[in-house]
Amino acid sequence: MPVSVNERAMRLIEWGIEHSEELGILKEKHQAGATVLDLGIRARGGFLAGKFMTEVCLGNLGKASITHMAYDDIVLPSVYVETDFPAIATLGAQFAGWQIKTHNYFAMGSGPARALALKPKELYQKIGYKDTFDNAAIALEASKYPTKEALEYIAGECEVPLANLYVLIAPTSSMTGSVQISGRIVEAGIHRLTEIGFDPKKILYGCGYAPIAPIHPDTGQAMGRTNDAISYGGAVFYSVDFEDDAKLKELVHRAPSSTSKDYGRPFFETFKAADFDFYKIDPSIFAPAVFAVNNVRTGVTHTSGRINAQLLKQTMELLST
Repeated sequence: MPVSVNERAMRLIEWGIEHSEELGILKEKHQAGATVLDLGIRARGGFLAGKFMTEVCLGNLGKASITHMAYDDIVLPSVYVETDFPAIATLGAQFAGWQIKTHNYFAMGSGPARALALKPKELYQKIGYKDTFDNAAIALEASKYPTKEALEYIAGECEVPLANLYVLIAPTSSMTGSVQISGRIVEAGIHRLTEIGFDPKKILYGCGYAPIAPIHPDTGQAMGRTNDAISYGGAVFYSVDFEDDAKLKELVHRAPSSTSKDYGRPFFETFKAADFDFYKIDPSIFAPAVFAVNNVRTGVTHTSGRINAQLLKQTMELLST
């Protein structure tokens, strides 16, 4: 029987509730009946909460570690992520592929609950996965608690009772939010490879790191920084089983963010120039800065891309004294 990302995530959520004080999170029972875990709105949150949220989003099929990395002459806190179940953990769970949209609430949904609702369905067809479990765990990137209508919509799409719905929520402009977005580094690379034609089921193992963006109080600026952390500071490594090394080399060459026509300026500026419409932005910018892909059939590792420390300094306002 295939592994259940919701079942595994619930084990971690139960642990998180038990250790809520040290994680800096608040557990609240919504009037609709769902359980809401606040990781950064009213709650303090932090590095540990961001690590916790990242691992729940991965369906508890990957690990996140808080570390620090040098990006040329600057050192930044960073998150390192690893998984031995790359397609299911990232595309099957972590990918922020579900727009939670009701008449009075909007948030981007990610995490294991997507595998119950099949959001988006075509992605689950590509990885050949569907979850079945009686509890649903979803993560929302938002600055407001979900409404009753939004919770009812999520539970309905997942086909679980409201009492069995667990919602993790953190705003982008929080430490938890910054950690968990950079914690999508491995997923960002796998999604990019999938978009340009690589079969994600051929990825055997994946790991990667990205800087944790310093907090900005403005949601738009925070979103810009967190995207830039991956696009200009993120690096990934994958082991794959692929029959055509020449084709693999070509795909890896096309994968990094530096191939995008929107590369070279802070994401917030690009987003603003596009009238804050994601669909007007070249999707290839949503990719790690550096790729290294090892083909286990041949032993060859193909690499591409580069870290752009100057852009990181600019977008994160790292001022020398």
